[in-house]
Amino acid sequence: MNAEELKKKISNLSIWKKNGQRAPHKPLLLLYALSMLQQNVTLLPYEEIRMKIRKLLFEFGPMRKSYHPAEPFVRLTTDGIWNLNIPINKRQIFEKQLIIDHAVGGFSDAVLSLLKGNGKLIQEVVEQLLNDHFPETMHQDITEELSLQLSWVTNRRRDPNFRNKILKAYEFSCAICGFNVRLGHNLIAVDAAHIQWHQAGGPDIEENGVALCSLHHKLFDRGVFTITGDRQVLVAEEAHGTQGFEEWLMRYHGKTIRSPIRPVYQPKESFIEWHVREVFRGPARYRVNDG
Repeated sequence: MNAEELKKKISNLSIWKKNGQRAPHKPLLLLYALSMLQQNVTLLPYEEIRMKIRKLLFEFGPMRKSYHPAEPFVRLTTDGIWNLNIPINKRQIFEKQLIIDHAVGGFSDAVLSLLKGNGKLIQEVVEQLLNDHFPETMHQDITEELSLQLSWVTNRRRDPNFRNKILKAYEFSCAICGFNVRLGHNLIAVDAAHIQWHQAGGPDIEENGVALCSLHHKLFDRGVFTITGDRQVLVAEEAHGTQGFEEWLMRYHGKTIRSPIRPVYQPKESFIEWHVREVFRGPARYRVNDG
């Protein structure tokens, strides 16, 4: 195996798919394994890492009633880059059995021989996983959570047409707070945010975008708030804070975002439903008109 073959395998990970649901289990496990490899740790006992993987799934995956780190730990063996020290029945994966059997996972020997001591390739694989499965607003949070050491900074190519279309549709201002600042002729800190992420098949069209300042863009991508079909802002019950919480979040709870310049650019219901289901850390906080 060479570096390009490894990257191809990473691109072709077998990810569970159903009705647009997010399943970042394998990417998060791989990112964790890469962070441990940077610390020269190559063998990962399931019993020791399961709570960390569960935490990553909770923090960076969609809201679910329960989280199952055993699934990627076992199923990653089908992708040709991951090995376990014991045979496992993939049709019936039991966390308790993995613990009893002292299951240990890690990169295959072929992958290890490529990655060990090759910081540049590790970074390239990290960036590939981040770009393929998470919006850019989450990249720093994930790398900091994992203490990943990244030295080479690369910028992902964006579709300039999408950005221009969305900013124009919302008159170059944040649809939540109205933020609009320019340095000379350049608009600063106002982004074109996908409602259904590009990584999850969201298209680059006006109905799947909204202009947000950098702060509200990050809060939106982390699921701190969402918007409804009638364009109301809903803040998650889990969200809380002190300085800035009332000013930048709660004052907009239950309020309507600004309208785009054309009605046909209104956020499409199916994209909003995806965000509520796959990103929003709901349920939403109480609103006076809910009673």
